[in-house]
Amino acid sequence: MSIHPTAIVDSTARIGSGVEIGPYCIVERDVVLGDDCHLATRAIIKQGTELGPRNTVHEDAILGGLPQHSNLPERIGRLKVGKDNTFRENITVHRGLHHDEYTEIGDNNLVMVGVHIGHDCVIGNHTVLINNVMLAGHVTVGDRAYVAGGAAVQQFRRVGRLAAVGGYSRAVKDVPPFVTLDGNTSGVVGLNRVGLQRAGYGAEDLRDLKSAYRLIYRSGLAWNEILKRLENEFTKGPAAEFYSFFAGGKYGFMPERRTPNSATIRLYRADGAADDARDTQAKAG
Repeated sequence: MSIHPTAIVDSTARIGSGVEIGPYCIVERDVVLGDDCHLATRAIIKQGTELGPRNTVHEDAILGGLPQHSNLPERIGRLKVGKDNTFRENITVHRGLHHDEYTEIGDNNLVMVGVHIGHDCVIGNHTVLINNVMLAGHVTVGDRAYVAGGAAVQQFRRVGRLAAVGGYSRAVKDVPPFVTLDGNTSGVVGLNRVGLQRAGYGAEDLRDLKSAYRLIYRSGLAWNEILKRLENEFTKGPAAEFYSFFAGGKYGFMPERRTPNSATIRLYRADGAADDARDTQAKAG
């Protein structure tokens, strides 16, 4: 363990073996730093933060800050970080809002310069968040998702597994797994083929995903019928994940950039009801 003499480390912090804490760092009370973590100059680890092994925190990054909320409760939640993550300069990650809630970050994630991860977010594994990405509170980002620079995700929204979100996108609804969101229009523009191929999916999986994509975005069917067909026709492989993702949606889904007149993709209400008015309009068209 190596701690620079200018660093301030609370005596109650639990520091693992092989940890390096650089100049002018601050490690507050009730902090856990796993083995072989490295804190660069001026990195700040706030109370209630737990880092697993081999995390690297670069200059001026702040992990575990208070939630940005106008009515903070008396007791704040925690931040849990897995292993082998890289947090670049000037990022901010906030703790859970309530004492029994967490902001959670998995393993092997790359969080680039200036990213903000709000309270109660859940970040999976092997994600990449490019410079200045903004995740509001309660956002979920699935494994191997890629969010490009300057993109913003509204609170409580989900970015599905292996989705690719273009730079400066505005994700005001859920981004389904495996799709690409265009940075200029914030519309879905097809499957994330590069990410899927890098993840090892073969021709059969890609064919099923393409068929499911066409059903979702271009069939023109009522939403309940789309859900039923997703559940019954795509029962294995990555395409099977579409049903659970869409069935669990509460805030709608990002539409396709150029949607044919006959196509529909409606909000999924809590009671499961379809939007009858839009159904009627789609059939009339």
